[in-house]
Amino acid sequence: MDSLPRIVFFNINGSGMGHLSRCLAYARRLRGQARPIFFSLASAIEIIEEMGFEADYFVSEFWSRAHISAWNRELAVRFGLFLEEVRPSAVVFDGTWPFHGFMDACFAAKVPRKVWSNRGLHKPGFAPVPVSEREFDLVLEPGEIGAAYAVVQDETPGRKVRIPPVTIFAGQELLERNDARDALGLERDGRYVLFSLGPGNLKDVGEIAQGLIGVFRASEFRIVWACAPISVRDVDVPDDVLPISVFPLAKYMRAFDGFVGAAGYNACCEVLQSGVPGILLPNKLVADDQQRRAETIAAHARVVVSACESSAEQEQALLDLRRLASMPPPAGQGPDLDGADRATDEILRLLSGSAA
Repeated sequence: MDSLPRIVFFNINGSGMGHLSRCLAYARRLRGQARPIFFSLASAIEIIEEMGFEADYFVSEFWSRAHISAWNRELAVRFGLFLEEVRPSAVVFDGTWPFHGFMDACFAAKVPRKVWSNRGLHKPGFAPVPVSEREFDLVLEPGEIGAAYAVVQDETPGRKVRIPPVTIFAGQELLERNDARDALGLERDGRYVLFSLGPGNLKDVGEIAQGLIGVFRASEFRIVWACAPISVRDVDVPDDVLPISVFPLAKYMRAFDGFVGAAGYNACCEVLQSGVPGILLPNKLVADDQQRRAETIAAHARVVVSACESSAEQEQALLDLRRLASMPPPAGQGPDLDGADRATDEILRLLSGSAA
């Protein structure tokens, strides 16, 4: 392993697990070809280690008591020391805004190659980031459902490629229904729905959750609640709701007869990949346009898009879900979900020097 090139993955701490998940997806594909090492602002450091990767943690700017300028100075020192020890061949940053402390540390440590993984689909009016893509050797833009691989900008530095959606696991790695139920300790003949409404760090999902739980329970579903690894508050759910804590959920999704979740990037990809019918609840408080993403998913999968904020909306969403569940999955192969493979090819191309 010591002879393999070292790649540092720097993931920010977002409202969910998207940034960390994309880095893990890239790292898994690079096994045997590089040595991935993580510098994570997401607190779920144990997930990285459980997946077999080395990791260091630094508190994100959202949870630090320091002023942003002081936090960036501390980041520059900590990350700079980390880079001096690891001496990577490349650093991959996944986030919307490359921090000043990150950029300063990379400059001071003379990092030979920098990669920026930056997912789009922001709402109109999203403030432009005052960091030029030209400061990176490679820019990866994980696309939404239906996106195809495309070279947006071929000159270097700043080579930019758009890739299909990124998933941690390939489709053939997902557990089938009975195997997934056995792994989770669920009865094979039960009727289960999985709730994954996010960590609730930006939006209190408790009231909506309680209403939906009641609607599904009245239709004789057994409720399973996915506990988010980075949640900072517990959602109060009834005693008969079964909590699970597994990551990534995609591996076990086929255990369920239905899915209820926020329309984040990961959840939408997992619903499409697993083929499980679901209800997607767009979160209007995040920067990405979850409404548009959910509507795109509905064109490719058995998905209901609803805010589910009233009892009438909740009951209608369940009726629509049951109707879709009675229909066969859409025919055909479906949209590409091989973005992680494409990203790996691009990173290895950069390391080999063929992108120079």
